[in-house]
Amino acid sequence: MNKQYCFLLLVMLLSSMVVFAQPERWQQRIKYNIDVTMNVNSHQFSGTEIIEYTNNSPDTLSKIFFHLYWNAFQPNSSMDVRSRELGKTIIGKDRNGNNVLDWDSRVTNRISNLTESEIGYQQVKSIIINGKEQTLIEHETILEVVLTKPILPKSNTLMKVTFDAQVPIQIRRSGRNSAEGIKYSMSQWFPKVVEYDYKGWNANPYVAREFYGVWGDFDVKITIDKNYMVAATGVLQNANTIGMGYTVAGYKPPRITTPTITWHFKAENVHDFVWAADPDYTHISKEVRKGLTLHVFYKSTTPYNDSAWNNILWAAEKALPYIEKRFGAYPYPQYSFIQGGDGGMEYAMATLIRGSGLGTVFHEWMHSWYQQILGTNESLDPWMDEGFTSYAEEEIMAWYNETHAWKSPWIAQWKRDAILKEVAEEKTELPLHQTSNYYGYFNLVKSPIEEPLTTHADHYNTNRGYGLSVYAKGGVFLAQLGYIVSDSVRDKILLEYYRVWKFKHPNANDFIRIAEKVSGLELQWYKEYWINSIKYIDYAVGNINVDTATSNAILTLKRLGKMPMPIDVVVTYKDGTSELHYIPLNLMFGQKPSENNTNRTVHTAWKWTHPEYTFSITRKINEIKSIEIDPTNRLADVNRSNNKLVIPD
Repeated sequence: MNKQYCFLLLVMLLSSMVVFAQPERWQQRIKYNIDVTMNVNSHQFSGTEIIEYTNNSPDTLSKIFFHLYWNAFQPNSSMDVRSRELGKTIIGKDRNGNNVLDWDSRVTNRISNLTESEIGYQQVKSIIINGKEQTLIEHETILEVVLTKPILPKSNTLMKVTFDAQVPIQIRRSGRNSAEGIKYSMSQWFPKVVEYDYKGWNANPYVAREFYGVWGDFDVKITIDKNYMVAATGVLQNANTIGMGYTVAGYKPPRITTPTITWHFKAENVHDFVWAADPDYTHISKEVRKGLTLHVFYKSTTPYNDSAWNNILWAAEKALPYIEKRFGAYPYPQYSFIQGGDGGMEYAMATLIRGSGLGTVFHEWMHSWYQQILGTNESLDPWMDEGFTSYAEEEIMAWYNETHAWKSPWIAQWKRDAILKEVAEEKTELPLHQTSNYYGYFNLVKSPIEEPLTTHADHYNTNRGYGLSVYAKGGVFLAQLGYIVSDSVRDKILLEYYRVWKFKHPNANDFIRIAEKVSGLELQWYKEYWINSIKYIDYAVGNINVDTATSNAILTLKRLGKMPMPIDVVVTYKDGTSELHYIPLNLMFGQKPSENNTNRTVHTAWKWTHPEYTFSITRKINEIKSIEIDPTNRLADVNRSNNKLVIPD
């Protein structure tokens, strides 16, 4: 065998290994060159988009779709009617016995009361491809473009889009004149190409829920009154002209003599672009490492308010190394925390947040991982976005409180003392750091409003059911995965998931396959039960009998709920010793590693078809003090009252 042949064989082998390790799923690609001019008196703007669209699919596209999100902010729109219909739904009683209605408090019936000058709209005047105007069919928040010439597979197409828009009164995420006085929160503000993937076009009408987009590069120019400061996705290209906190310390930008100024931003490898503008923004920033600058934009009202927003910058810098260690590297050159919007909403390299609470700050920032980098279809699998983010938020917040919060120079002494007291008194009835997610899930499963997590984000029957499902139950999915495979293996799964699927569009099965490869266990059953159904977990300690041959105890466990799980059981004896007994689930075809160097006895697998399981121990009944299922409380058992049996003396 000659050396050249050996070399070629080696190259082929390595190539096949790379293909195996890096799953390839085609995805479209896009470049936006957007130029808009804002009239701050009429709250209207006009603009053009030059779009380079790359069809990487194997399909010939005879049409293309755009999102026109702001058309939702008009009376009798789908968002308006959907909100008012959900507001009729009774989801419980308050303390006084009055009906609790399923309103989204941010929307309620506000859209129905908008006047012509208050509504939002996006009107595409023309789309030109190869010098020809295309046929446009508007479906409220979706624009259908019937192409004169199909877009062939593996080809590029240039489109020129001309459009006008009016910024709505701030109601949901976008808009002008928010409750805290921010002039413009500019999200979902441009005609955005709908994502086309292996399932086809994802042309979801906008009814206030989630998003899905095409990765690409943005080159955006915004012309606006010179008195306004702009915060945005991407890196400002003309900082030395603009000033306003974007330039290096000591540099004095030239005086602006024109009534307007053009802000020029670029962002690479993102699937959205947001900006906000206000004449009274305060801008603080810090380069936290070479190539990464964090920004905060807020309206200064009091010294306490200034401290709270400065604390965001301080906390974000301290938390970043922990975040990257747990969830993967942050790949972009900047991130901006921007006061605006209606609570907290994530976008590329930025978030709009109403207040300075760090829980919201960490949650929205973590969407950079579970929305921008790992771009799941949020409409079809919102739990993979919100649930994973909720899990991460709880972990980061707990770590930060334990390690840094009380050291911040931006909080008062009484706040430091309160944080230290809270950390010292943290309860452990539920998994450490994940209490909110577990309580949210338990409230959901005990209610009549639970639906499978496979439900499309727009089609949940209730707002409350949607929130508890995708945030809380989705968060428990990861916490409980640590119970199934061990926390240390779960953490490795998350990093491998990031490595393999970053800048792709993973779905639930993609995540499970990573989890299986890392853990060595079969886990499809977990997805089928936890995601595809509303079956719940309920295990109980059953009878204790005597083995007539040895006089030792035989323990019985019962599965009362319909969802099977592997089981950890601790038997504590009256002499102060204890034993951990581990019972794998037969559907796993394996077992998790021993955790925390704890000695354990591994029993034969519990068959999912069997409602009861018995196993023997090596000691007698009169030696037993207690028997407890899942002492770490990671199992989302809906009735923990039957998980522990204490034997009286």
